[in-house]
Amino acid sequence: MAARGWLTPRRRSATARSVLAGEAAAEAARKATSELGGDGTTPAETATADPAAPEHDFPVAGDIRAAAFFDLDNTVMQGAAIFHFGRGLYKRKFFQRSELARFAWQQTWFRLAGVEDPEHMADVRESALSIVKGHRVSELMSIGEEIYDEYMADRIWPGTRALAQAHLDAGQKVWLVTAAPVETATIIARRLGLTGALGTVAESVDGVYTGRLVGEPLHGPAKAEAVRALAAAEGLDLARCAAYSDSHNDIPMLSLVGHPYAINPDTKLRKHARERDWRLRDYRTGRKAAKVGIPAAAGVGAIAGGTAAAVALHRRRR
Repeated sequence: MAARGWLTPRRRSATARSVLAGEAAAEAARKATSELGGDGTTPAETATADPAAPEHDFPVAGDIRAAAFFDLDNTVMQGAAIFHFGRGLYKRKFFQRSELARFAWQQTWFRLAGVEDPEHMADVRESALSIVKGHRVSELMSIGEEIYDEYMADRIWPGTRALAQAHLDAGQKVWLVTAAPVETATIIARRLGLTGALGTVAESVDGVYTGRLVGEPLHGPAKAEAVRALAAAEGLDLARCAAYSDSHNDIPMLSLVGHPYAINPDTKLRKHARERDWRLRDYRTGRKAAKVGIPAAAGVGAIAGGTAAAVALHRRRR
C-alpha cells in the first residue's frame, strides 16, 4: 500500500477511483447480505460433483477465515451478464433497436475473442447507465429476477457451479466479483445459492438511479480492491482464500489469494497461470470462445456485428 505514494498524479487518481469502487462494492455486498439474514445464502439445487474439482484437502472444511471469489462473465456464466440484462430491458422497451445492436455487437465480440476488451466493456457500461437513469432501483431489481430466468439460468457453467458448491459444502462463504451492476450480480448470486456479490455500484438518490457510478466499474484492479476491502471487513485471511476467473484482467484479484484458479482462461491468463503453476479448468466444448456461437435471439445487428468482429479479430491476431 505504501508504494502508492510513488505513483504519478494520474495513476494515483486511477488508483483512488479503484479503491473507492472496491470499498463501495464491499459495503453494498455486506449490506445486501445482512438484509437477507444469516450468511446470505438461499437454498439452491446442489451442483453435480465436478470430476476435476479441487484436491481432496481443499477447500478446508470449517475454515471460517477462508472464502471463495468467483468472476462472473465466462467464468460462472457463458457470455456477459450485462448483455443478457440489456436483452431483457430491450424486450421491456427500455431502449431502441439501434441500442440493442450495440449490445449484440459487444456480446458477439466477447464470444469470438474470449476476452474482456476494456473499451468495449466501457461502451456497454455507458449505454447501460443512460438506460437506467431515472428508474427506481426496486424496479430494476424486480425486472432482474425475471431476466435471470429468461436469459441467464441456462447459461451457468455446471463445472464452475460445482466448484462453488465445494466451498459452500466446506462451510465457506462464496462471493461473485463482477463488473456487472451489483443489483444484477446479487440476484445471480442469490439464485445460485451463493453468499453474495461484489459488483459495480451505480449512484442512486432516494432510490432512483442518477446515471453516474460510485468510483469506477469493478474491473481489473478495482476487483482486487473490493476483495481486499471485503476480506478486511469479514476477518478473512486472503492466503487461505480462493479466486476464480477466465480473464487476464483479473490477475490482480487472483494474485491476492493463496489459491488462484484460471477457469476457461484467455490466452494471456493461461500463459500467466502456467508460469506460476496456478490450477486451470476449462469447461468449454472447444478451445475457442467462438465455438460457443452467437445467441440466436441476440437481436438486430448480431450477424453483421459478428462478421465485423471476426474480421477485426483476425487482423488483430496477425
